[in-house]
Amino acid sequence: MSTLATLPRRGWRWWRRLPRLRRAGVALLLVLAALLTPVATAALALRLAYAGEPRADARSRGRDALWLGHAWVDGRKGEADVAALAASLRSTGIRDLYVHAGPLEHDGTLHADLHPQAARLVEQLHRAAPDVRAHAWLGDLVAPEKPEGLHLDRPEVRAAIAASAGQVLDAGFAGVHLDLEPLHSGDPGFLDVLDRTRAVTAARGALLSVSTPKIDPLPALHTVGGLAGHPRWWSQAYFGQVARRVDQVAVMSYDTGMPLPSLYGGYVAQQTALALEATPERVDLLVGLPAYHDNGVNHRASAETVAAAVRGVRLGLGRTDPGRQRFGVALYVDFAATPGDWAAYRTGWVGAGGS
Repeated sequence: MSTLATLPRRGWRWWRRLPRLRRAGVALLLVLAALLTPVATAALALRLAYAGEPRADARSRGRDALWLGHAWVDGRKGEADVAALAASLRSTGIRDLYVHAGPLEHDGTLHADLHPQAARLVEQLHRAAPDVRAHAWLGDLVAPEKPEGLHLDRPEVRAAIAASAGQVLDAGFAGVHLDLEPLHSGDPGFLDVLDRTRAVTAARGALLSVSTPKIDPLPALHTVGGLAGHPRWWSQAYFGQVARRVDQVAVMSYDTGMPLPSLYGGYVAQQTALALEATPERVDLLVGLPAYHDNGVNHRASAETVAAAVRGVRLGLGRTDPGRQRFGVALYVDFAATPGDWAAYRTGWVGAGGS
């Protein structure tokens, strides 16, 4: 029932005295107020989450990561590039590299000719940066939203993904990083993929890591995205189920649609806190940093900055679990990152010299 319909009869007199056009305008304002109040409340909450000073000890633990593009395994990058990369990483807390070695085929298999230089890259990295670990980043689109994508409800597809993990480990990678999108919260097929793949990586003494969507910023918000056919969030409970099956979990805390750095930073602070609450102590939790500059409905480069994300991460970590050691950030992605992105990461997170 509308607000106007609940007014006492005497309260309608002022309304009747108004001209018809003015009544329409007032009604529109009332509707807009009803619609905008929740938005304004949410914006205020995010702005408050971004307020305050980060703790001095909320900084890099030397467990950060970087997503690397396909050029590193298809022959476009050589030994000189690896040496330069290794030198640049020495002034950071990055120890894990997620190297794009896919994509997977829609049946879960992986063509070996997609990463012909993988073994050479791993060997060169081992010489140039022996403390850095290279993981094979494998991904694909997922059905049913993408009908032509991976059908995780099919056992043969899930088995093929696990076999593909073994294939890249044969090339010498230290781990497998899965990025399957878009995934609905609660998807049982994905949990089975993780169980199967973890059996493969554990048997090889390798690591399993996974990229995840963001966690519900409001209770049960993932159900709205699911009904719309475009899953954007997971429930915190499902995120925890995923985290318990892997060695590392990286939250893709970008593409939020936030219009301002303060709102985006508050969103990251909230995501950091939610992920910390759901991630077991034995698992490395990484929060993604947007080192890319596309502009669209879901991403504004002027708002989603590395600096704002780093500050949000520090605030969320300091408020929720400042003693957590298995924690870091992950920069997405090497080929789009600017010197400014790297400076914001080094200053704000590695050196923790800014707030």
